[in-house]
Amino acid sequence: MNGTKSHSITLGMGCFWSPDALFGQLAGVIRTRVGYAGGTTEHPTYREMGDHSETVQIEYDPVRLSLEDLLELFWSSHKPININEYKGRQYQSLVLYHDADQLGVIERVLNDIEAQGEGRPDTEVAPLTAFYTAEERHQKYYLKRYPDAITKLASLYPSAEELTRATLAARLNGLAKGYTNLARVCEELRTWPVSEEDRERMIRLVKQVKW
Repeated sequence: MNGTKSHSITLGMGCFWSPDALFGQLAGVIRTRVGYAGGTTEHPTYREMGDHSETVQIEYDPVRLSLEDLLELFWSSHKPININEYKGRQYQSLVLYHDADQLGVIERVLNDIEAQGEGRPDTEVAPLTAFYTAEERHQKYYLKRYPDAITKLASLYPSAEELTRATLAARLNGLAKGYTNLARVCEELRTWPVSEEDRERMIRLVKQVKW
């Protein structure tokens, strides 16, 4: 979206479809993808996940969206104790940090939660060691429930990988889930650092989708 160096964080909060949409709709998020992380099994799949958990990896612009904001949304949007140990580790409340600076932010947010008298969330915090991208059918799951949207977006993103990585697809996945609305998406599109021609093309396309 711009020249700012992006950051990434990997989170687990149950089934990864909804978190993909929840975080993807946020202004400041560049792209999202779902996958398997937090365990040791090599080359996991949805049917054979081993000791990994379903996670969403969020790439974001730290100038527009802070890690604190992401973590606050994370902890306010699920109940860790209700999903831990469900189906083993498949659904696990999990924060996988990418560097020491992120760990410091995570600890500050956790301390703030405890200071508010809410107790420390039953969330596993660990360094990210590996992230295995989930199968294509799990990426942008809610958006793919609208075939007309996928057909129209193919003119902008002809491959599945391009669609998964697209910022616009992240926003529209959030729209398909009900986390945002068309007016909000179009309003943000008008601020994107792209040519006026590309901007109008994207706005026209999303308005034509049969939602």
